[in-house]
Amino acid sequence: MILPLLLSLAATAAPPLAQGPGAPGGPAGPAEPGATATTRAFVGARILPISGPEIETGVLVVSDGKIVSVTAGGAVPEGAEVIDAAGKTIMPGLVCTHSHLGGIGGADGSGPIQPDVRVSDSINVRDAGYMRALAGGLTALNVMPGSGHLLSGQTCYLKLRADASTIEDMFIRDADGAPTGGIKMANGTNPMRGGAFPGTRGRSAALVRQQFIAAQEYMAKIEAAGDDETKLPNRHIGMEALAEVLSGKRVVHHHTHRHDDILTVLRLAEEFHFRVVLHHVSEAWKVADEIAASGAACSIILVDSPGGKPEAIDVAFKTGGVLERAGVKVAFHTDDWITDSRLFLRMGALAVRAGMSREGALRALTLSGAEILELEDRIGSLEPGKDADFTILDGDPFSVYTKVLETWVEGEKRFDRGLPEHALYAEGGYGAAHDQEPYFCCFGLQAGGQ
Repeated sequence: MILPLLLSLAATAAPPLAQGPGAPGGPAGPAEPGATATTRAFVGARILPISGPEIETGVLVVSDGKIVSVTAGGAVPEGAEVIDAAGKTIMPGLVCTHSHLGGIGGADGSGPIQPDVRVSDSINVRDAGYMRALAGGLTALNVMPGSGHLLSGQTCYLKLRADASTIEDMFIRDADGAPTGGIKMANGTNPMRGGAFPGTRGRSAALVRQQFIAAQEYMAKIEAAGDDETKLPNRHIGMEALAEVLSGKRVVHHHTHRHDDILTVLRLAEEFHFRVVLHHVSEAWKVADEIAASGAACSIILVDSPGGKPEAIDVAFKTGGVLERAGVKVAFHTDDWITDSRLFLRMGALAVRAGMSREGALRALTLSGAEILELEDRIGSLEPGKDADFTILDGDPFSVYTKVLETWVEGEKRFDRGLPEHALYAEGGYGAAHDQEPYFCCFGLQAGGQ
């Protein structure tokens, strides 16, 4: 009753972001950006479907932006464009569950809890970081505001589609056509700044608890109003976002490091019945059983040069393996720039070296991330009917010598290392940060030109 009323209010105040041809729930029309009617068959490659066993010599067929089939030496459809992938490895496009690409900006210094802020209102879709991500095999991202607040705003799930000129072109939308995303929260030292912000861990939890109680009261007023619009409370977009959290529509992506901070998050989630994904969790290996009992998933980062803050001093490569054995769903993330998106595959390799299973590490780069973002029916594995998002490697994904050769999104090649202008993003050098190039409109005149 409560959530439909909130969504109804939102619908009357602003139209959906996409109403044109091809938008989910909109008029019939061409496929989403990046889709193509061309049928392509990638033959001879080693294929890692993730949802099933590896195929030593396989055929991947894609058409109209979707995967048609994944077989071991199957037939090639008549008229298909055949692409020789012998000696190469094909795996699903990588999924980063925690990224800051796009010059993001979330909540400001006016207060520690700002659920009304949408990170999508601050993203530069032409940021060079997106090409870096494609060069690393990434195809889908959860782009989040920072962790300097107890709640810094709403996240957005993006697909790195071809020819994206606006943020609307990158949104991954739900069945109703609305952009998908969660909400970003944090605890520990980052939001402890004094003033309007908390100065202790206890005060941090108290502020969060009070805000969720306010959201419960807001929801109760809406429910009590029934069909009488005159009794509705004044609209509050921050309360609406928290109502989506409390009703289960929006998941909490929670930055947390120390074992006691992790348990505080789980305590609040149990008290207010919200779904949560624990991010970073440097000390998760200390409380793996408690995390498993809660049912929370973990989005972790493994860095080969630890440091930065005292609360992360016990970060360990073994975390992925410890959580896996405890029965916790684990995904990796870049936190780009903390780990460059081009090096994302290394995270799985480090986890395997420290005891995580190869299968689990591959899932943590792909399908587990898709499941955490609740997009597993569309991305994360190579299965018929899913989006044709995949990356082509020149070797095993966990070899230090392996390079990403190509990255495809919805059946369109978005990165090709064989092109010098694309290799630039993979390798770095002058011009790779294209969005930061100066504008020399009058350079010729200043130099004496015409």
